Amino acid sequence: MKKAKIGILFILLLSLLAACSSGEANSMDKEGKKILKVATSADFPPFESFDDKGNIIGFDADLAKKIADELGYEIKIEDMEFDGLIGSLQSKRVDMVLSGMSATKDRRKNVDFSESYHHSGEMFITKAEDAFQDLESLRGKIVGVQLGTIQEEGAEKLAAEYDFEIKKIDNASILIQELNTNRIDVAYMDKTVAIGYIKSQGFVGFDDPTTSSPGMAIAFPKGSELAADVNKILKKLEEDGTIQELKDKWLSEYE
Repeated sequence: MKKAKIGILFILLLSLLAACSSGEANSMDKEGKKILKVATSADFPPFESFDDKGNIIGFDADLAKKIADELGYEIKIEDMEFDGLIGSLQSKRVDMVLSGMSATKDRRKNVDFSESYHHSGEMFITKAEDAFQDLESLRGKIVGVQLGTIQEEGAEKLAAEYDFEIKKIDNASILIQELNTNRIDVAYMDKTVAIGYIKSQGFVGFDDPTTSSPGMAIAFPKGSELAADVNKILKKLEEDGTIQELKDKWLSEYE
């Protein structure tokens, strides 16, 4: 009898856990206010990075806070590896991803996207003494990319034509370390971020002439009702000048 009761309790517990995990990610704080759970990969300045106090700062972080304010939600921003962001949406661990993510066709198969909020492009950077000039000069070299990014996809296509080796790395900051320690010859990354490293570390680079970025957008779980609300907010923030203010604050030095 005791075993039967324990079995019933165990089944009820599993059912409760399943019900909790199948719902939307946002929850309530102690005052009953909804919490907007946002995931990012905080290794991508000026869009997202950590300050000296361990806070996540940047264009995307500020934009996320503006969106939460418009929704009337509290906000919780969680840092994770970039290649885990899509999975966090599919499991409904978070409500949305704001992490300089390009809205590619492949990603649209697994998540929904907002309208784009920024267009940048891609760039190859290297140390000044190496100074590669074009794609032809990359033959036989090692090109580093961040896992899960649009640059990883682009590098795989280019490698077949220009015969360079690809090294995939979890974190954009480590990508720069690999470049500085000669473990890779070139880093391939978002142009805005690349220009920041050129200015701060004396790298040189050239634009990828083959790509046309689909633009950065906010990602949501498939079918999320939040996407429509966020699109309305993005339009409002664009029209009232808020997004331009954020670009002036975070991106003006990188353009």
